[in-house]
Amino acid sequence: MNTYVTAEIIKQLREKKGLTQSGLAKIIGVSDKAISKWETGKGLPDISLIEPLSAALSVSVAELLSGECIKNENKSGNMKKSNFFVCPVCSNIIHSVGKNLNSCCGINLPPLEVEEENERHTITVENIGSEIFVTVNHEMTKTHYISFIAYVTSDRCELVKLYPEQDAAVYFTKRGGGTIYAYCNNDGLFKKELQ
Repeated sequence: MNTYVTAEIIKQLREKKGLTQSGLAKIIGVSDKAISKWETGKGLPDISLIEPLSAALSVSVAELLSGECIKNENKSGNMKKSNFFVCPVCSNIIHSVGKNLNSCCGINLPPLEVEEENERHTITVENIGSEIFVTVNHEMTKTHYISFIAYVTSDRCELVKLYPEQDAAVYFTKRGGGTIYAYCNNDGLFKKELQ
């Protein structure tokens, strides 16, 4: 694995994209001589050009820096591989399917780990006709509350954002089995499997 952008990688990606040296130079605002220097190993792009270079070559910055292009081997992601991320600065909620890197407010976010269910974080699910009624018997104050409840099945994720001083209760349309997730802003992520 390469540790920085190399001449070989820049040339391979440029040719794969069908660009000439002058074409690539025009896109990122440098001279074609600069591109030639990079591709012959006589120079390296300035750090300020890494992001525009990666965009012009249609790869991520991480792929450009590592020299390893990521191929999507999983063309049919399963929603049951869901991960949730919460920003500790702005409380933004990010949902993803499978492993990935997420950042918010300049912070790299780790996926939320599921905690052991306890008496303060018990998820209750009631069947009511064609819906399920999900509740968490939990305080809902400005400093300690359930931030969201999500219903994840193999083909979809439905997430409801909750706010302090409202009930930790949500209705979902019943879709068979799946997983209910509830996130407490102080104690983490909890889940209940549905049959």
